[in-house]
Amino acid sequence: MRLGGGMDTELWLERIRSFAAELGGDAGPAADAPDDVRAAAAEAVGSLTRLADALERDADADLTGRPAPVEVVVPVLGVDGCKGGWVGALLEPGAPRPRIVVAPTIAGLVAMVRESTGIRVVGIDIPIGLPDNTIRLADRLARAALPGKASSIFSTLTRGAYGEATRLEADAVNRELVGQGVGAQAFALRDKIVEVDAWLRTRPTVTVLEVHPEVSFAAMTGAPILASKKTDEGRAARLDALAAAGIARPSVLQGQGYAVDDVLDACAVAWSAARHTTGLARSMPDPPEVFSDGIPAAIWS
Repeated sequence: MRLGGGMDTELWLERIRSFAAELGGDAGPAADAPDDVRAAAAEAVGSLTRLADALERDADADLTGRPAPVEVVVPVLGVDGCKGGWVGALLEPGAPRPRIVVAPTIAGLVAMVRESTGIRVVGIDIPIGLPDNTIRLADRLARAALPGKASSIFSTLTRGAYGEATRLEADAVNRELVGQGVGAQAFALRDKIVEVDAWLRTRPTVTVLEVHPEVSFAAMTGAPILASKKTDEGRAARLDALAAAGIARPSVLQGQGYAVDDVLDACAVAWSAARHTTGLARSMPDPPEVFSDGIPAAIWS
């Protein structure tokens, strides 16, 4: 197995463990350093050690074709849209299970979580990076990765189409730019897509990734989960997949404004976000496309 830059996993592991040992030893803070400096160094050593452990487990699991249970080395947030706005699954190092949080806006959700947790990555189940006059490669690749489940991936509309207030107007714009009409599902997400796009333009100081839950579930299990997430069978299959991937069942699965499938999707998104922090996540395409908005467009898993 090889990681970024073609470097062997074994070499990465050696360097990370060596740096952790140095930081925790003579190269670390002096004995008379302030308590906050020593605490920060100890936290860094812990994160580096967890990262090395995660890389080592994933290298072993790579032989089986399925990823090892995810190791949460820093806090991450997985987000899915819901009737009440947005539902998030927060993963933190050492926490036994995801913490479920809800807010009416994406900016409010992330701000609320950041008040108490230093999240590093936010994964969102929403298109990020809107095309100008093409069909996104990310959508095409995601459909190809989900045989039997490709219908769960719709083509992201052009930026111009999302700028229109009605589906009829958006349809006319999209047909002129890419020769495709606008489906009800694609336009139904317009408000949330525009909301996230506007939030990204405020340049939030966290890494933000687009994640599609069905792609993540397929990456966890080695194949798409064909049963609908709205059925008991589909929910059970997704809970089993999350448990095997290292994400325990949340203590809360539904509540005011959000349903079970929203929570499970948020957990799957959080799984991919956690993998990103350890360098194990994969993007479709690789590298991401970039349109006129300058925002990398790729689906991560």
